[in-house]
Amino acid sequence: MKIEQRLEELGIALTVPMAGPGQYGKRYGKMKPFVITGRVLHLGGHSPGMENGVVRYPGRLGHDVTIEQGYLAARQTGINCISTIKRALGDLDRVTAVVSAINFVACTPDFFEHYKVANGMSDLFDAVFGPEIGLGARATYGAPSLSDNYCFETSLIVEID
Repeated sequence: MKIEQRLEELGIALTVPMAGPGQYGKRYGKMKPFVITGRVLHLGGHSPGMENGVVRYPGRLGHDVTIEQGYLAARQTGINCISTIKRALGDLDRVTAVVSAINFVACTPDFFEHYKVANGMSDLFDAVFGPEIGLGARATYGAPSLSDNYCFETSLIVEID
């Protein structure tokens, strides 16, 4: 089954990628939302984004964001990543593997369940791409804060054909 058909079956609508050619170099500094080198697609930092100009799931785990909200933030971040992959490749079926994800969870020093938050993105990729393609290596780190008060951010490496 085609990935876009699977997204439709799951009721997932892709977002407009947060960063376009006219945005990078302005708000977050000089960088690109993605780079393709050979058969590898590198995605720069992605977050849950904003809805109606307001950060989705703002704050820190262990203080004002619950694990459930963090999970949803990670899931939305995954949707945003898939949207950028679509923009970069044109066809999501070109993805042959999610190689790795480096995740950051904004949290208090006494929060230790980062993996439960990151599962939101991993579960999404598993459902969309299947376990053979969608589940790669993953590392998740706690951070005292993230840009714009996001509670989750990721950087992704994807193999493509």
